[in-house]
Amino acid sequence: MSGEREGDEEEAEDEGGTSSAAEGLEGIEEDTSNVVVPERLPVLALRGVVVFPSAIVPLPISRPASLQLVEQCLAGDRMLALVAQKSAEEEHPGPDGLYTRGTAGRLLKMLRYPDQSVRVLVQGLRRIEIDEMVSTEPFFVARNHVLVDEYESSSGLDAMQAHLVNQFARFVSMIPYLPDELQLVVMNIKDPGKVTDLIASNLNVSVEEKQDLLATLDVPGRMQRLSTILNREIELLELGSKIQGQVQSELSKGQKEFYLRQQLRAIQSELGEGDARTADIDELRAKLDAASLPEAARKAADTELDRLRLIPPESAEHSVVRTYLEWLANLPWAVATRDDLDIRHAREVLDEDHFGLDRVKDRILEYLAVRKLKPDPKSPILCFAGPPGVGKTSLGRSIARAMDRRFLRLSLGGVRDEAEIRGHRRTYVGALPGRIVQSLRSAGSNNPLLVLDEIDKLGGDFRGDPASALLEVLDPEQNSTFVDHYLDVPFDLSRIMFVTTANDLDGIPWALRDRMEVIEIGGYTEEEKLEIARRHLVPKQVLENGLSGENLRFSDEGIAKIVRDYTREAGLRNLEREIGRVCRKVAREVTEGRTEPVVVDGAKVRELLGAERFVSEVAGRSAETGVVTGLAYTANGGDILFVESTRMSGRKNLTLTGSLGEVMKESAQTALSLVRSRAEHLGIPTDFFEVSDLHVHVPAGAIPKDGPSAGVTIATSLASLLSGRPVRPEVAMTGEITLRGAVLPIGGVKEKVLAARRAGIREVILPRRNEKDLEELPADVRRDLQFHLVERFEEVLPIALLEAPPREDGAPARSGGSSPAGD
Repeated sequence: MSGEREGDEEEAEDEGGTSSAAEGLEGIEEDTSNVVVPERLPVLALRGVVVFPSAIVPLPISRPASLQLVEQCLAGDRMLALVAQKSAEEEHPGPDGLYTRGTAGRLLKMLRYPDQSVRVLVQGLRRIEIDEMVSTEPFFVARNHVLVDEYESSSGLDAMQAHLVNQFARFVSMIPYLPDELQLVVMNIKDPGKVTDLIASNLNVSVEEKQDLLATLDVPGRMQRLSTILNREIELLELGSKIQGQVQSELSKGQKEFYLRQQLRAIQSELGEGDARTADIDELRAKLDAASLPEAARKAADTELDRLRLIPPESAEHSVVRTYLEWLANLPWAVATRDDLDIRHAREVLDEDHFGLDRVKDRILEYLAVRKLKPDPKSPILCFAGPPGVGKTSLGRSIARAMDRRFLRLSLGGVRDEAEIRGHRRTYVGALPGRIVQSLRSAGSNNPLLVLDEIDKLGGDFRGDPASALLEVLDPEQNSTFVDHYLDVPFDLSRIMFVTTANDLDGIPWALRDRMEVIEIGGYTEEEKLEIARRHLVPKQVLENGLSGENLRFSDEGIAKIVRDYTREAGLRNLEREIGRVCRKVAREVTEGRTEPVVVDGAKVRELLGAERFVSEVAGRSAETGVVTGLAYTANGGDILFVESTRMSGRKNLTLTGSLGEVMKESAQTALSLVRSRAEHLGIPTDFFEVSDLHVHVPAGAIPKDGPSAGVTIATSLASLLSGRPVRPEVAMTGEITLRGAVLPIGGVKEKVLAARRAGIREVILPRRNEKDLEELPADVRRDLQFHLVERFEEVLPIALLEAPPREDGAPARSGGSSPAGD
């Protein structure tokens, strides 16, 4: 077998290019048309090189079979076939490893060097195609036939040849190792096939592209392919030249700046002035040393400091790196305040700031007790849930004061970008750490009390889900290695005491809610509001409005009237506003010359605030059929609602209005089915629905309502309407109903009961399984209200309904509709 490598590809092309340009010029001008190519030729396999007709190329010879082939050719007619291998890595290719088209060539000379290496000089003559291998040992011998270029002379071909020659002339001018004589040689060749071969042999392109050009007999097609290759090579050369020029320009600029800076440093040294930039970096390093960074942060800081030394101050990157290092230096990595663990003192502070809220206060005192026994426990993640204005945020401030921790508040309402929590990556312009890390920098300690306000109002959009980012922040098992995207190093958040607040727990994703200890804070009773106003709200508003005890004094009667007739809320915000209004009106009187003190009693309240805004929902109401008082729980606390039912002629239609949700509509359907199934027991005609339409309405119609707890209320309303028995107006009720008549437990009992008391209700019907919730009610509420605990719907009606009034004819009253047989 014969197979010869042309040395490495670069070596072969370098030698071939130079020789083709110098020695090969004679080969181009020599007329080889009269040379006869034998039908059988020995085959020299080439690796990394394609020899074109008329090209003269030097080839290194190293394999024994190839050396034997060369020696035999020198002894004979010197003719051989030059065929490229398909794979340059193949050491001993078989017949299938060679291309079928190659070049018939002539061996011009062989040179032996002192290092025993052999080189030959060959000249390409004609394109040939191998028909078959007639021998493989000791080298390949093939039967072949000569290929002829295919073209017809035309003006279009001449134009294409002229364009190709111009392209090649431009290419030669950009390649230093190609002689300028090549341009003249190509211009003087008339045969378009020879032009393409000469140009192709001097291109530094892949073997596959050269072989494709060699195998193409259609000369116009070969010209088009060659033109495309030349265009690409020229573009690459121009781009390389442009890049080289830019690099050279930058190097020159950098060398100039370096020289000038060295001169500036020498001048400053002579004047006794320090290098401001070096001093600045040294100052940063001193700050980082004083910050006691952990190992990972220190490593990142050192890396960025080294970068900062190399970046010119005029560069935008310089300010980015410097800002990052300042953030690392200013964070409280090892700075912490010492907790005050005096439980007696903590109790005094909490009682001083807030009235009631015993459950929350007990939880804080328990934490302090554990801290005394175990110095470094995991901080609790508390969630205060309750209506607006009950003191959730201010309670967090009081806890911080009781523990002598720094207080931070972060409002999450409307936050939709995950980067608000985790920070922006430094690749963005104007990037900053997240708001938690920013808060820590403001606090100056790594163990503040951080209130995450309105956590139930987090949003989410294409920028990410902040609630998901908080999963790590609020997990004691994970937040010790919290990584802010801007810092890109872990920061320990486990020493922070997180307190979150929410109005509606349903707005918090379950995974986030599971990480928090939820403490529900209910609304205040009238007595609690009176006490809070006396202790906190009145003194605060008197002071804020520039008054004193000599100008203004509130009586308990006056405060109670504001609570009862001018506010209707679970919290205290409106109460504080109304007290502030009274103070402002008194302040006006004082500035107008009044000298005697103002005593705010009930009559004075009406004089200053005008007519009462709220009246008892129950006072003055008479017993009506089909109108029942229900109890509801909202994010703003408890409230009462009325369920109204009416009946009209029709056929089995139930209309539900009042902005009811799907669950509440299903409760109404269940209530109707229950009443129909108990019709005979309730004294209602069993076929009443066949000739009637029913309409259930829950005012106010503009307020959305949902939930199952109105089931008992709706069923009672329907039973009252259809039986003709009026509903006692001083009774309110709540509870879920089933088709079997069972009354199921509900939530928000405390808020609902307080709302009933505010509205003037005297009796409340509750599911028996909610009896345990009555223990959370204040003693005065349990004393003022009468509670009826029921398990079945049948127990509700004797409590809620009166006996039907007698008709004018003396017969018992009945609901409209067809009467039972025999009536």
